[in-house]
Amino acid sequence: MARRRKGDAVSGWICLDKPLDLTSTHAVSRVRRAFNAQKAGHAGTLDPLATGILPLALGEATKTVPFLMDADKTYRFTIAWGTTTASFDREGAVTATSDVRPTVAQVEAVLPRFVGEIEQVPPAFSAIKVDGERAYDLAREGVEVELAARKVTIHAARVIPAREGDASDPNHVEIEIDCGKGTYVRALARDLAEALGACGHVSALRRLRVGAFTVDRAITLESLEDLCHRGAALEALLPVETALDDIPALALTAEDAFRLTQGRSVVLLPRQVETLKARLAASRTVSATHGGKLVALCEMRAGRLNPTRVFHLT
Repeated sequence: MARRRKGDAVSGWICLDKPLDLTSTHAVSRVRRAFNAQKAGHAGTLDPLATGILPLALGEATKTVPFLMDADKTYRFTIAWGTTTASFDREGAVTATSDVRPTVAQVEAVLPRFVGEIEQVPPAFSAIKVDGERAYDLAREGVEVELAARKVTIHAARVIPAREGDASDPNHVEIEIDCGKGTYVRALARDLAEALGACGHVSALRRLRVGAFTVDRAITLESLEDLCHRGAALEALLPVETALDDIPALALTAEDAFRLTQGRSVVLLPRQVETLKARLAASRTVSATHGGKLVALCEMRAGRLNPTRVFHLT
């Protein structure tokens, strides 16, 4: 007999505005406790020194986490000129200094070099594994880590102008980027400083978007815990399918929906096939629904929907 999970069968997403100095793991733990949820996880780690969007999955939503890992993201960060650190953020030891202070115009002139598909060498202080060990663990032990360049995509990059009435600050520049998965902001800051003949590191970092999860949908940890304390936690819960915003959905009959929940395939009508083909990109993934609720994620092949992940939502 299967052991019953502790907690409540809560399913959905939380668009958390993660505070400074909190690890992603601790954020998951606090949200899980607040909901007394049976299961919880996050889609993409956010460093303790960073704030902003950390999508957290509860219950059945954890089955959709892989689809959010590849989502585009938006970051806003500040580069502090004058010092380079070992980790390329404010936590690392200073490794070099310089009196060079690039102007906004100079930064704007070199930024286009880093837009598009580019080769980027991840920082040594990263979670990438080297011979079975995390690169940041080796770096902290003083081991020299050389990571291979990898292709990443930066869709857009722009300098954020000083707010009206604020004096310009020659020691800092604020930048916002839209990027694909695997992009390291600290590596971009390193490469920008090098291109400008300066020293610099990331002094502040905020994630503004992960796929469909944006700051206007976000909730702080304190506000969420207050809602849970007042018994109004469901006000902050987003639907399981929020992570599937770019996957075409198909409404099915009760009979076909039941077949999918049993792990059996469903034969599509020709018009359904044509409709889905027009909406499918490189992936063949389709989200099947019934009565407005997600039933299964399927792969469409040869006019059939074959279930790959089945959901049990009440």
